[in-house]
Amino acid sequence: MTNQTIINAERELYLALFDWAQNQPMAYEWLAQLPKWLNDIKDKANYAHAPAYQAAVARLPELTIDNVNLDNATITIDAQMNDAERKQTTALLKQLMPWRKGPFQIGTQTGSDDLGIKIDTEWRSDWKWDRVAPHLSPLKNRRILDVGGGSGYHGWRMAGAGADTVIIIDPSCLFYHQFMAIRHFIGAADAHETGGYRTHYIPVPLEALPEHSQLFDTVFSMGVLYHRQSPFEHLQQLKGQLIKGGELVLETLVIDGDANTVLVPHNRYAQMNNVYFLPSVAALTGWLEKVGFSEVRCVDVAVTPLDEQRKTEWMTYHSLADFLDPDDLTKTIEGYPAPKRATLIAKK
Repeated sequence: MTNQTIINAERELYLALFDWAQNQPMAYEWLAQLPKWLNDIKDKANYAHAPAYQAAVARLPELTIDNVNLDNATITIDAQMNDAERKQTTALLKQLMPWRKGPFQIGTQTGSDDLGIKIDTEWRSDWKWDRVAPHLSPLKNRRILDVGGGSGYHGWRMAGAGADTVIIIDPSCLFYHQFMAIRHFIGAADAHETGGYRTHYIPVPLEALPEHSQLFDTVFSMGVLYHRQSPFEHLQQLKGQLIKGGELVLETLVIDGDANTVLVPHNRYAQMNNVYFLPSVAALTGWLEKVGFSEVRCVDVAVTPLDEQRKTEWMTYHSLADFLDPDDLTKTIEGYPAPKRATLIAKK
C-alpha cells in the first residue's frame, strides 16, 4: 500500500501557481518550467538514489493526526501510532538520512510509553530561527521564497508564523524527499481556510527561476551566499524575486574586519571545498547597497557553538567539532577564523 503524498503536493503547487498567475502573469513562466523541474528530480539518470527516496516516502503509513504545531522549536505532529507503525516509520525516515535541518517530532509520548519519533537533526535550526524571527517584518499573509531551504524546517516555521504562501527551493534530491516525508504527516494542517497548501517545495537552485519574477514579499537566503562563486549575481537574483518594498533576509558566514575585508579561502574552509567569499558585516552591507538594496541593517552576529551543529543518531557523519582545530576552537582545522554567522535585513 503506497500513499499519494508527492502527487498531492505537486498538484497543490500547480494550483497555487495557477492562482497567482491570474493576477501576476509572471507566474505562468514558473508553470511552464514546473513539469521539467519536478521530473528532473525524480530521474534516476540525474540522481541515482531518487527511486529509493520516492519509495521510502510512498511507504510511510497513514496515521491519525491529532494536532500539528508549526510554531514551535520542534515541528510537532501529534499522531496516533502503535509500536509497529513507529518502527516502520523510523526505518523509512532513516532511509532519508542524513537529516541536517530540524528538529521534528512525529507521534506522542503518553506516560512512560514513548511512541514518538524525534528527528534530532545535525543543526538546531530553531536556534537560528530564534535569532532571526524577532527582527522580521510580520510574516502574516506574506508570500515568501526560502532559498536553499534544505528539508524545509524554516519554511514550516514561516507557515506557522502565518505566511500566506511559502515556496522553498533547493536542488537537493534528498532534501526534497525529506520535505515530502514531513509533508506526508502534516498533510492539510497548513492549508488555507479556503483550502490549498501554504507550503510548497520546488527542487531547483535560485538561478533556475525566471529572473525578475517580483512575486514575493519576503525572500530568505540563509546559508547560501558563501557557496556562490558570484555573490553579486546571487544578490541580484534575490532582488529580482522581490516585489518593490519587499524584504530580504540574508544569513551567511562572515569574518571580522572593515568595509574592505573579505576572506577567500585558498582551498577548503571548515572542510568545505565550496566556500568562496566570507565578507565582513561592513563589506556585506556595502555589497547589498551596491546592488540597490536600502535600509540595510545587521540584526545578529553569532559564532556557531558546538551544540548547534553536531553529530546525532540522524546525522552520523563528521560535523562542526571535526572541522575545528582541536587545540584552538576559535579556528577551523585549516587555520581560518571559526564559523561566525551574521543576519542582515534589507529592503528593495
